[in-house]
Amino acid sequence: MTNYGTIPTSSTPGPSANIEYLSRAKERIKEGLGARRPWKLMFNFHSINFPGNLSEAITRVRTNVAYFRMNYAMIVLLILFLSLLWHPISLLVFVAMMAAWLFLYFLRDEPLVVFRRTIDDRVVLVVLGVLTILFLLLTDATTNILVSLLIGAVVVLVHASFRRTDDLYDEESGEGLISGPSSSS
Repeated sequence: MTNYGTIPTSSTPGPSANIEYLSRAKERIKEGLGARRPWKLMFNFHSINFPGNLSEAITRVRTNVAYFRMNYAMIVLLILFLSLLWHPISLLVFVAMMAAWLFLYFLRDEPLVVFRRTIDDRVVLVVLGVLTILFLLLTDATTNILVSLLIGAVVVLVHASFRRTDDLYDEESGEGLISGPSSSS
């Protein structure tokens, strides 16, 4: 059967598909940033005090890391970014890998297909992780990166252990996030 006189259709996505992808990406970024808690709540000076004992400190760290995880991730990434300012090649690699993570892992709606084969998310996660570490190690900023990640972890742990949890609010249930002995004092 011949198809004379028919208008051929293209199977490649047109500009509208690209615009739709970008708008979906924008929405997913907004949703991800929507998980960020208000900075005023995070740095409320009235909620800072020393934990009474080690178990209270551990409970506070668990609760605060779960509650402020997006804020803490932004702080660690900011510290890493600032430490790479004196290593421009590492900074470029970091930005390129962050873009790869965004488009190949975080902003994907459909499974990744390469040569007509569907790639599992765990494979994408492992490959991107290994490539990120490998490329950053190849830029000779290993010590700088490890020290900045250690500083970020210390900042997060100090804040999470000193910040009380009695004023944290769970929007979904409409109740306080935690109640019990660790929320007092």
